[in-house]
Amino acid sequence: MRIGLIGFPVSHSASPRMQGAAFAAVGLDWTYELWNTPLEELPARMQAIRLDPDLGGANVTIPHKQNVMPFLDEISPHARAIGAVNTIVKVGAGTRLYGDNTDWIGFLNDLRHYGVEPAACGQALVLGAGGSARGIVYALASVGLTVHVINRNLARAQELVAALQPAFPAQPLRAFSLTPDGLMAAARGAGLIVNCTSAGMSPHADTTPWLSEIPMPRDAIVHDLVYKPPLTLFMQQAQQAGLRVYGGMGMLAEQGAVAFEHWTHIPADRVAGIMRDTLAAIVR
Repeated sequence: MRIGLIGFPVSHSASPRMQGAAFAAVGLDWTYELWNTPLEELPARMQAIRLDPDLGGANVTIPHKQNVMPFLDEISPHARAIGAVNTIVKVGAGTRLYGDNTDWIGFLNDLRHYGVEPAACGQALVLGAGGSARGIVYALASVGLTVHVINRNLARAQELVAALQPAFPAQPLRAFSLTPDGLMAAARGAGLIVNCTSAGMSPHADTTPWLSEIPMPRDAIVHDLVYKPPLTLFMQQAQQAGLRVYGGMGMLAEQGAVAFEHWTHIPADRVAGIMRDTLAAIVR
């Protein structure tokens, strides 16, 4: 059986080694491939997955997490609410395609791996308002947190909140502009801070989403979705403030493990550790 990653570009991805190690660990003679797919080739790619009996599904990355949705027969309520699909499964022995989003549950599983119960954080601050932020806000609201979303472009933060608030009528979701006053207000009372921007990602490791003149909340937990480098400037700022910090490598493994379970029906917790170890060995 073959699984692949749909995106453009995809050559940088660590998923083939991560998923390959998991397939080998459970004795599956499966392969994980990189499918570099410009937008004009996406219809043919989706048709190949549907019709080729040797293809069992796919992961989806930028820029196609929304683009693949019209080609699917069924989409999970989670992916529908988030507005993005990152995992495609061929249902049974037929040609029906099911789409899900594993990022949100991978994030929650990663926090729990470190002994952090997300529901106990009370209030969260999410930095950024792009696609990854939507998944994180969905995850945090799903466990009952009040979520503040802050972004340089306030309208984008407001759009994210407006899109997700109907799914969580009892959970306050609020948008803020990334200014000194806005960050001070948004961060007040936060028990968890999540960076969903690309600030700090290689090759721009000298950037950070946090305004240095604003102190970080005491006792907050910081999670940076960036996984390369493993220790970002934002994480270093948080460490200097005495906060616990976690990078994005664990979430990458956990969301991959949930996708693996979709394809193979083997529980994610059997391979999550293997995926973590594999990533730790290759990401520097």
